Amino acid sequence: MATTTPAPTRSAGTDPDGRPTTATAAGHAEPRTKLLLYGLAGVLTVLVFAAPLLWALLRAFQTNDVITAAPSASTFLDLTAANFAAVGGTAGLGRATLNSLLVAGATAVLTAVVATMAGYGFGRFRFRFSGLAFGAVVLTLMIPFQAIITPLFMQLNAMRLTDSLLGLVLFYTTVNLPFGVFVMRNSFAGVPAELEEAAFVDGAGTGRTFFSVLRPLVTPGIATTALYAFLASWTEFLGALTFLTQQQLYTLPVALLNLQQGAYGAVDYGLLAAGALIAMVPCVVLYVALQRYYVAGLASGSLKG
Repeated sequence: MATTTPAPTRSAGTDPDGRPTTATAAGHAEPRTKLLLYGLAGVLTVLVFAAPLLWALLRAFQTNDVITAAPSASTFLDLTAANFAAVGGTAGLGRATLNSLLVAGATAVLTAVVATMAGYGFGRFRFRFSGLAFGAVVLTLMIPFQAIITPLFMQLNAMRLTDSLLGLVLFYTTVNLPFGVFVMRNSFAGVPAELEEAAFVDGAGTGRTFFSVLRPLVTPGIATTALYAFLASWTEFLGALTFLTQQQLYTLPVALLNLQQGAYGAVDYGLLAAGALIAMVPCVVLYVALQRYYVAGLASGSLKG
């Protein structure tokens, strides 16, 4: 009886001599190429975002003469802390920083509270014209506040809220509410309805269900709304310049405009760079502290709804 000899086995992707075939080599080369491209794209992205920050940091430690002079390798690295000392001694700048903190903090809290309540209503309840009302809220995202700043000024003036930090807080809250409502509505819509039903079965009321069951689940959305409102109001210039005329009420962006020195109102760019760097510190600290909530909140707002 004839016997058959089994063909020698070899691993997939190798020839009879055990060398890798072309397909396997190409398969290994492709992930390496992708990894290299991803790494290169990441480095370029970091450079795009980090280069302006590093440039601002360098300019903040240079004098105005070095900044305004023609570029020279001999003076480019002449660094000094005199700008920060001058900013610290500028009258009214500390008060402006405190005003900005009060306005930005109050705006963040008020926007988060109102947007959370509105988002809870839009996301968990169905009422007549709810879709139309939410569409109208989202539609206002496409209207820049600069287009309606004149009627807003007239309204605040009629309410005697111009030259008032409270009026500025209400203005910033109104401007930031559409984005906050959009994020919070989608955050609540992403929570399974079974959790709320189980809480009702256990005897929890609407308030207890909201604070004990839903609120922990929508914390990323609340953090996103508050952080967005804080950053927008902290760096906003035109509204503060329009609604405030008293120097003791100026916020930091408006006060930085008044940092000038010399004849004919020549601007000291070294002082401005130092002031701008100081203004960036709260933004960077808050973003780093709330980054995981911010990213999760934006993701829920983009995938749901």
